[in-house]
Amino acid sequence: MVMETVISRGIIESYFEKLTSCLELDVAIVGGGPSGIVAAYYLAKAGHKVALFDRKLAPGGGMWGGAMMFNDIIVQEEAKHILDELELTYRPYQQGTYIVDSVHATAALLYKATQAGAKIFNCYSVEDVVYKNKRVAGVVVNWTPVLMQKMHVDPLTLMAKCVLDGTGHDCEIVKTVVRKNGVTLNTETGGIVGEMSMDAAEGERTTVINTKEVYPGLFVSGMAANGVSGSFRMGPIFGGMLLSGEKAASIMSESVKAQAKAQ
Repeated sequence: MVMETVISRGIIESYFEKLTSCLELDVAIVGGGPSGIVAAYYLAKAGHKVALFDRKLAPGGGMWGGAMMFNDIIVQEEAKHILDELELTYRPYQQGTYIVDSVHATAALLYKATQAGAKIFNCYSVEDVVYKNKRVAGVVVNWTPVLMQKMHVDPLTLMAKCVLDGTGHDCEIVKTVVRKNGVTLNTETGGIVGEMSMDAAEGERTTVINTKEVYPGLFVSGMAANGVSGSFRMGPIFGGMLLSGEKAASIMSESVKAQAKAQ
């Protein structure tokens, strides 16, 4: 067999084995920002079958760019234990904060999540959810280039006990569920409240509070959490994102266990 065939066969066989293994998941994470990656890490570490889908070639969300492409970020004391667990390099700064190189941090998060067993699919867009018995029960996926070119190509579906919307400011999955199914959310208004302007400290605090199940089977983390429940943006401080991912993993893990017991 010629080397070119070996290369192609190896990639195709390995990829489709990986994709087939993810047709039924405990958790499907939409959006590869820091909260989604951290959630994937903790869920995989706990033994759950988890896959993360990101539309970009390089998952990581806004963390890669730091602030205005100054590739450093701030993480506060409350999230230091996550930096330590994931073995990120950092240095103390002021008022209980730490400076972390954003490229190092993003690469480390992705490495740790995949090392723990999470599967990451890049260049995937989640265009819809599976909706059964008034519950979000999976994701509908297509190639990002297909949707960018507005080609009429049907998608595939992957079932999941829980779906996490980690799509950031746009909270795209929650918007899709509301628009298509007219559901009432677990928010003050019953709908998507919308993101507010900058308040770093309050935004950091509330992104963790707002990390929750907003509809049966559908959870939110990171800026999607604040966008859905109505709170502030916070800029290039990422402790709240890390803590949000940790909390999302915890509450979804409990949901997966409860569903298993109910069967």
